[in-house]
Amino acid sequence: MSNVHFAPLADHVGVEALNIDLNAIDDTAFGALRQAVADHGVLFVRDQQLTPEQHIAFARRWGGIDVNNYFPANGGYPEIAEVRKSETQTTNIGGGWHTDHSYDQVPAMGSILLARETPPSGGDTLFAGMGAAFDSLSDGLKDTLRGLRAVHSADHIYSTGGIYAQTDQAADLKGHDIRTRAVHPVALRHPVTGRELLYVNPAFTLHFEGWTREESLPLLQYLYEVGMRPEFQCRVQWAPGSLAIWDNRSTWHFAMNDYHGHRRLMHRITISGEPLE
Repeated sequence: MSNVHFAPLADHVGVEALNIDLNAIDDTAFGALRQAVADHGVLFVRDQQLTPEQHIAFARRWGGIDVNNYFPANGGYPEIAEVRKSETQTTNIGGGWHTDHSYDQVPAMGSILLARETPPSGGDTLFAGMGAAFDSLSDGLKDTLRGLRAVHSADHIYSTGGIYAQTDQAADLKGHDIRTRAVHPVALRHPVTGRELLYVNPAFTLHFEGWTREESLPLLQYLYEVGMRPEFQCRVQWAPGSLAIWDNRSTWHFAMNDYHGHRRLMHRITISGEPLE
């Protein structure tokens, strides 16, 4: 299977691969998928029949696998983290704009998320393109951001006293004693496309290096408002067998929490990245 056909999900982020079987793609087709993720930030594929072993094998074609420190592992497959919400829970995982693993010294390149169980409606994921967000800024602000670095952490989210500890997801999550801190450039160049990207996010960015949080917040809030503009977004609607691959360096995402009373189970494999400097 060498010829892969794509359809855009939105103007600035997201593309769907059509009529493809991920268990039967050759190297040429795989190269097209890899380029699509680099160019569009997120790649969506429907109707895939992947066993856990096939999910892992497909992920290894993209690179190394980072085992998630916080999410529960799928039984027997430590590479697969479960992103789940039961019928009785009201809090979901990822219910705010964020970039996975920006709190790591070497952030993950991206993730491969496979839908196993989905609610009758709701539970969509929004993605936002940080290339388009950066492009929209003034030349003066771009120059300012090129000279800044930002501090990222997950401690306020996952620690014993963190946000999730106060919710009905607390018992499912682990890694409460892990401490994270990383410093990354605010403006990145994508290692494949060379496109400049905005690299801060509302969940894990604390402040600019050398600035206080109070000083940082006005500019950060403005950048978040830009990143959240609807014109920079696409929306993915899941069904069992749907799969998305996204690039953490060039996108944010937001898991909608609008399906109370229904179960949602996703299997996520995180792909290792490279230093951002």
